[in-house]
Amino acid sequence: MFNRVLTFVTLALVFSLSPSEAQQAAKIPRVGFVAPQGRSLPLFDAFRQGLADLGYVDGRNIMIEPRFAEGHYERFPDIFAELAGLNVDVLAVTGAVTARAAKKAAPNVPLVFSIVVDPVKDNVVASLEQPGGNLTGVTCFDPEQAKKQLQLLEEIIPGLKRVAVLGDQGVSQALMNASEEQARVLGLQPQPLRVQGPTPDLQAAFAAMKQQHAQALLVLEEPVLGVHAEEVAQLAAKDRLPTMFAPSRVAAGGLIDYGTSQTEAIRHMAAYVDKVLKGAKPDSLPVKTVTRYELIVNLKTAREIGVAVPTAVLKRADRVVE
Repeated sequence: MFNRVLTFVTLALVFSLSPSEAQQAAKIPRVGFVAPQGRSLPLFDAFRQGLADLGYVDGRNIMIEPRFAEGHYERFPDIFAELAGLNVDVLAVTGAVTARAAKKAAPNVPLVFSIVVDPVKDNVVASLEQPGGNLTGVTCFDPEQAKKQLQLLEEIIPGLKRVAVLGDQGVSQALMNASEEQARVLGLQPQPLRVQGPTPDLQAAFAAMKQQHAQALLVLEEPVLGVHAEEVAQLAAKDRLPTMFAPSRVAAGGLIDYGTSQTEAIRHMAAYVDKVLKGAKPDSLPVKTVTRYELIVNLKTAREIGVAVPTAVLKRADRVVE
């Protein structure tokens, strides 16, 4: 008799819950989001929006746990240990350095990555078709990107010959090597410079650019430079040096932001997280390639450094910052 009464009371309580309360009573998936840079980049917002487009509302039917290393890669073990302690269902990470750290620190947690230049060469996955292990993800890498960026700089700066290329010493040299090679193919003279995080000596880097009479600066899409993008843009403007950033760095105020869309790649990463939450195994999902380009021109910076952006470039721009 007692058991029947207890069952009746339990059922009455369940059916008396509002839809939202009943939803909260069920297990809500928990997703960790880890980036090597800071929150100022639009990547986390793009991830949250990507999940929202799929019906996930943070705090209602999903819990998102964002963590940002701010260029301090030594923080990764503690970050992933903390997220593992929270029993996250999936880890969503950006950058090869983050993906490798996650593989090592949380080998049993499903992992989805994005913004990895070359997932195979960067030792993140065994192959794009069969990533293997507990992970898969999205890459927006176009091996011709540096060439396209440099050709755009040539169009804006007549007679361009010497280009400084600024990279992050804490990550693989794959992107730097590709950029140097493509610069030489175009007949340009690259000046490779790699700075060490988390507090890079940017003053020394710009002094070296000035000494070598660099005519433009290509800022690679690498973590420490994302953290310090605004300072890089300010130092370049002070030296009246035209800069080329990736589209995700538009808030820094460089002259041109051009490349494959990181935010688009992040949205596709959210779609893979959704698949994993619904039961898909990461190693059954091939690494997806997303290469939609964005071109943003900052006319305010152009006026400040005395560069006249050709009309043909302005007509092709997806966005013009006045």
